[in-house]
Amino acid sequence: MKIATRGSELALWQAKLVASVLPVPSQIAVIETEGDRALDRSLVEIGGQGVFVKEIQQRVLHHQAAVAVHSGKDLPSMPVAGLRIAAWLPRADPRDVLVGRVLKDLPEGARVGTSSIRRAAQLLALRPDVEIVSLRGNIRTRLDKGRGLDAVFVAAAALQRLDIKPPVAEVLSPDLMLPQVGQGAIAIECRADDEDTLAMLKSINDVATEQAVLAERSFLRVFGTGCSLPIGGLAEAAGAEFTLRAMVATHDGTRVLRGSARGGEPVELGVELAHSFVERGALRLLSGQDEE
Repeated sequence: MKIATRGSELALWQAKLVASVLPVPSQIAVIETEGDRALDRSLVEIGGQGVFVKEIQQRVLHHQAAVAVHSGKDLPSMPVAGLRIAAWLPRADPRDVLVGRVLKDLPEGARVGTSSIRRAAQLLALRPDVEIVSLRGNIRTRLDKGRGLDAVFVAAAALQRLDIKPPVAEVLSPDLMLPQVGQGAIAIECRADDEDTLAMLKSINDVATEQAVLAERSFLRVFGTGCSLPIGGLAEAAGAEFTLRAMVATHDGTRVLRGSARGGEPVELGVELAHSFVERGALRLLSGQDEE
């Protein structure tokens, strides 16, 4: 079975993990994506969410690979016709990490590296004096470039999976920094009409991760995008139900809406919470019209 993935160290780690749990022999095909090629431009400039997955998805659609492996946070909230996310592996720590200094030790006017509008908005809400420095590339590249800055944002899951242990790192509570929808989760996608592969992937699907990410993605889908807007969300199991926390902000962090809801049906939970945000003015915030 051919597995399509990006060529970054983390993407290859994820693809190898998938290969190790599949019940059939597999080989990995590395695909260069638009997001990999345009490292000198921001994610918003090159199209936002989807720039790390489109070429990989096309390989599966055109029968050049059986499955695609993605970081959950890279997937657009809208499904692609002809494809289905057939399995999610157990989620790693979804939280964000500040590397270089802990939050309370950032000096006045600190320079903090990130390409994430979501992270930037939440940090600016806490520390409007901070200067955000655009920083792209794989995790080791960003950590290397960030040595000239006061701190750099990375994902806890990436540090754990690649066994990277920075000397100074603070895992940020979701109360301060809600993660990207799907962060820490690994998605496996295949053709919607490939019944044999769908059945095989169902056998390795982690239902708890699937349900949590489904709630988050249902919230995001109401707003129609992902990493190009300052939106965060995290669903966590609470007995037989899930608690979904979410955030919508202005780009400069001057206005931040936060809210939560609890329920047992993930799609309904995400949609209902999103609609409550719309009633509170979330669309005005996202469009730059942030008055109440």
